[in-house]
Amino acid sequence: MSLSQQPGGGGGGGLRSFRQDASVKDHVLADGTFRRILVFARPYRRQLTWFLVLIAFDAAIGAATPLVLKAIIDDGITPGRRDVVLWLSLLVAILALASGALGLGQRWFSSHIGEGLILDLRTAVFDHVQAMPLAFFSRTKTGALVQRLNGDVLGAQQAFTSTLSNVFSNSLTVIFVLAAMLTMSWQLTLLSLVLLPAFIFPARWIGPRLAKITRESYAINADTAQIMNERFNVAGAHLAKTYGRPAEESRLYAAAATRVRDIGIKQAMYATIFRIGLTTVAAVAVAVVYGAGGLMAITGSLTVGVVVALAAYLGRLYGPLTALSNVQVDVMTALVSFERVLEVLDLPPTVTDRPDAVDLRDAVATQGASVELDHVTFRYPTAAEVSLASLESVATLTNDPATDTLRDVSLTLAAGEMLAVVGPSGAGKTTLSQLVTRMYDATSGTVQVAGLDVRDVTLESLRATIGTVPQDSHMYHDTIANNLRYARQDATDEQIEDALRAAHVWDLVAALPSGIDTVVGDRGYRLSGGERQRLAIARLLLKAPAIVVLDEATAHLDSESEAAVQRALAAALQGRTSIVIAHRLSTIRHADRIAVLDAGEVVALGTHTELLDGGGLYAELYHKQFAQNDAAAADVLET
Repeated sequence: MSLSQQPGGGGGGGLRSFRQDASVKDHVLADGTFRRILVFARPYRRQLTWFLVLIAFDAAIGAATPLVLKAIIDDGITPGRRDVVLWLSLLVAILALASGALGLGQRWFSSHIGEGLILDLRTAVFDHVQAMPLAFFSRTKTGALVQRLNGDVLGAQQAFTSTLSNVFSNSLTVIFVLAAMLTMSWQLTLLSLVLLPAFIFPARWIGPRLAKITRESYAINADTAQIMNERFNVAGAHLAKTYGRPAEESRLYAAAATRVRDIGIKQAMYATIFRIGLTTVAAVAVAVVYGAGGLMAITGSLTVGVVVALAAYLGRLYGPLTALSNVQVDVMTALVSFERVLEVLDLPPTVTDRPDAVDLRDAVATQGASVELDHVTFRYPTAAEVSLASLESVATLTNDPATDTLRDVSLTLAAGEMLAVVGPSGAGKTTLSQLVTRMYDATSGTVQVAGLDVRDVTLESLRATIGTVPQDSHMYHDTIANNLRYARQDATDEQIEDALRAAHVWDLVAALPSGIDTVVGDRGYRLSGGERQRLAIARLLLKAPAIVVLDEATAHLDSESEAAVQRALAAALQGRTSIVIAHRLSTIRHADRIAVLDAGEVVALGTHTELLDGGGLYAELYHKQFAQNDAAAADVLET
């Protein structure tokens, strides 16, 4: 068996080891990392035990095979004993079959352990990230987060599969081989070890260079992926076509792709030099053993079988020793990947269920869906409270003191009432709605639904009670039916049709070739803004929440689309408690009450008529927006 075929030898496994960044060995792991790694390994401890046992048996068989070859020559061929040659040759075949079976068993256990760990880690990270507050997603780079779920999870899994098996197998192989070689000829064994630096020095020389260009290749590949991600999604493609310069875009991508090509050529050449160098040194080592051992055999101090066995052992010695010379990098690379996964799991969600949280729906059924904000003050959390520097691709997180977005806000909304919230940009309107839906928790004061503090009810029941339609409703790249069923999984086609009719969008959907099975495209961009909003309202109607929050639901629509959406909203708000945030004051003139926010404070509260008669900010906003178009706005509301 050649050197490149040995575990951790000069082939793919050993070369991959030297591609890794050697600086990782200086990394200091966080306290408790090993203990937490063992927690993930605990469900697989029995499989890990059998995995290591099989590795040990395989290493023993590998060390025993040259001894059998020695016996074939010395005890069979030399004395002319045919029966010994035949039986020992059969033993070699049996050992080869046993090694193959052990390899198959190792792979079975390693795949079950590895894939199980990947599943455990990915689901743990995914579930944890799902529980993170909205502020986390507003700061985190999606690509960095996906990398934790993919690259780092795979790196962590290697701690229990490839890294563990390589270290254990290589260590046992070196021990068994050296023991066997020393018993046969300590002189040739020492001579073999003298040649070891000739293996390690080339690896040490080429390792940092491989690691450097590998890091650069990762960075360049990330840049090219970023270019594709930004240009190939619908919004990015539209922007690029509208403002981009195709020739320059092509040159930008071609430059990055060219660098990837150049790095690939360098990697191929370094890998070839690495492989040829080790193969050449291995051939020289074999020549030295045959030369020195052959002379010793001629003088009678060694047998021919010993010389052959020692030459066979060289391939089993240098590969593992070379790999073990970089074992610290291998181990730390796997452990650092594990630590990066744990880093995400250690970031605590700021919005969680209390242990004694109750189901809100019972209170809504008996008390009605009232909403109350009692002296609520809120500031957005700092980066250090909700994020990680590594997920934002910054050296350190900013921790600048944040100002209050809402200050001492008190509002009461009875069941079935409609409260409109208006004010200039930055007044805190959307923030108020996010406190009601508990995307964030109030810094002080309480937000109550049906008389219960939202922090005392389960998030599942709160989200089931409240439905929202933002100004830019998101649709998944899926069918219309599946996008609507996101609100209610068991909805029938008939119920979906009823919701679409109530949202005044059924005629449009029915006219599509595939009807409700039409795929809406990335983020729903195959639909117009008004169509997408009406589908979002249909989704809301299918959910049938007790409380509705509309956040600028018609802000970016033309007058015709706005009229259609307004008709759909009339059905959505019928009989429900509703909070409507709007820039267009024509959409909220018939609200039961209107709250005017300015700089995070409620500066006025009343009906449309009361607020106009009282002057102030509302009257100023209204006259500024509608003084010249009041009649047209009224016509839109009545159509």
